[in-house]
Amino acid sequence: MVKTGKQIGFGPRPPVVVVLGHVDHGKTTLLDKIRQTNIASSEPGGITQHIGACQINYKGQPITFIDTPGHKAFSQMRSRGAKVADLAVLVVAVDEGVKPQTLESLKYIKKAGINYLVALNKIDVSNTNIERVKKLLSQNGIMVEGYGGDIVAVPISAKTGKGIDELLEMISLLAQMAQLKGNSKDKLEGVILESRLDPRRGTLATVLVRNGSLKIGDEVWVEGLRAKIRAMIDDKGKMVKIAVPSQPVGVLGFKTVPPVGGKVKRAEGEIPEEKPKAKKVEEPQKEEKKLRIILKADSLGTLEAIESSLPEKCQVILSGVSDVNESDVLLANTTKAEVIAFDVKISSLVKKLAEEELVKITQFKIIYELLEAVSKKITKFLKLTKEEEILGRAEIIAEFKIKNERIAGCQVKEGKIAKQNLIQLRRGEEILGNARIKSMKIGKNDVDEAKTGEEFGVVFSPKLDFAIGDMLASLRKIEEV
Repeated sequence: MVKTGKQIGFGPRPPVVVVLGHVDHGKTTLLDKIRQTNIASSEPGGITQHIGACQINYKGQPITFIDTPGHKAFSQMRSRGAKVADLAVLVVAVDEGVKPQTLESLKYIKKAGINYLVALNKIDVSNTNIERVKKLLSQNGIMVEGYGGDIVAVPISAKTGKGIDELLEMISLLAQMAQLKGNSKDKLEGVILESRLDPRRGTLATVLVRNGSLKIGDEVWVEGLRAKIRAMIDDKGKMVKIAVPSQPVGVLGFKTVPPVGGKVKRAEGEIPEEKPKAKKVEEPQKEEKKLRIILKADSLGTLEAIESSLPEKCQVILSGVSDVNESDVLLANTTKAEVIAFDVKISSLVKKLAEEELVKITQFKIIYELLEAVSKKITKFLKLTKEEEILGRAEIIAEFKIKNERIAGCQVKEGKIAKQNLIQLRRGEEILGNARIKSMKIGKNDVDEAKTGEEFGVVFSPKLDFAIGDMLASLRKIEEV
């Protein structure tokens, strides 16, 4: 059955609400409970991989939700979600409190200039202290009610459903106060939330209509790409004839994958279509030893997230949204690269060719597993050479935060840690990154070095994602001696 949008002409439009927060704090589980589906369990690893959009009905009023991934690799996707939304729900698990992606999400919310409320999730977990978490929120600039601000904080359990009705009531109230308006008869304004190649249907783009309307048969433009809308599917898998303001739909009709974040407009006049620029093949860098890869992913959003999170010592020779093909294998052989495939198909012919050409292909379905695997592959490229010398080692034994700066409290285990030398952060056998020391103190005194047995605090530049138990190594090139 084909459905049509209900809103015609000018009037109030449903709010677009983005759900943000740290990984595994329960964003998708919350939406599962709201829409009574089971998306989270079907996601690889239980972590949302793409921006999902859905529309629910609460007391006769539609509300559009955008779910964004919480893993740190998806920072650009979270930013994109915040930019297209009217309101935000910042999900914070009360058993963990404020985490790095919590603060990153807050940054996006403030940059987008939208109102938000906090969902204090996992109140069903034993021995949780809601007031402690509220205090932590206020200490990190999230001024909730009762702690110096007016940000609404709603205790909920996405697992049991407790507090969900109160959360939806507050969202509805904030939306009414915002007096959101739309006009389905205006010019079309839409945005691409996600785009990918569907193995059965071809190019599928998730479009959020911001204003105007989108109909089957319309010709649209997205940054030079022209498409005629062949079909539209809502978040429940049903066909629709027209999408109106604040409505998300899956669109079929693009010949090539449109850019994520691209603005959707109705095509007018006979303007020649711009062909999408071919992906440039990077020349291998011979002067520096790097891990070379050919990267293929199932969607542009995921591809963007992976590429932005790869270590510096990784060179992407070619990337794209498609299955792994024979030309990828031949290019990998020529450039001495590996093929990294995320949630795409590899035919038996391609696998056979890879065996013949001695090209390694590795497949993944979870982003953080891919990044961890690439980091391990790269470790051998970052191992110390004969031109480098270890001056000292220290263990991170504490973590502090002062004025939004993360400070690592360390104890020197051997040698010395000098402010002037390069610092390498390690977790077990894995090298997490290199940095310089921006600030170094013993007690309240600024120092230039710390010796065996001494405890000191440091701030890194650039910032490193350290944890208690990590090790620091102070390095110096031998030729500098």
